[in-house]
Amino acid sequence: MRNSGAPAGHFATGVTIASVLDDRGTPHGLTVSSFTSVSLDPPLILICLGHRISAIDAFRASTHFGINVLAGNQRDFAERFTGKGQEPFRGIEVASRQDGRALLPGVLAAIECAVRQRFTAGDHDIFIGEMVGARVAAGAPLIHFVGEYRRLDVSR
Repeated sequence: MRNSGAPAGHFATGVTIASVLDDRGTPHGLTVSSFTSVSLDPPLILICLGHRISAIDAFRASTHFGINVLAGNQRDFAERFTGKGQEPFRGIEVASRQDGRALLPGVLAAIECAVRQRFTAGDHDIFIGEMVGARVAAGAPLIHFVGEYRRLDVSR
């Protein structure tokens, strides 16, 4: 088998924005593709966040976080939250709760999670959250595959 770059990049994945409010109520978020369902009963999800991200301390301190599943037409959100911009939430009306949840408008799914576990693995923290609320919308997801954003055809 020939090695053609990062093997994990050959796994198509949906694109999400993990989001949280810090103790001052300031929203923080970043584009995350390391998101997965862990359990249906109770409903648990997992995200992995690198130790070098600027918001890692806000995520570590919060009891809740949000997962925003991006729709196919929201590539601009994905790029805006990659950490390269200075204020990704500028001009966005964030739905937030006192406990640390921050949700974006118009996403394919917005999932509210209570932190149940956090542990370190290598240079990342793994957060397991229990879904405590969600809203979904119709549409196709934004996909990331081999370093590019793509749309999934769901017309069938």
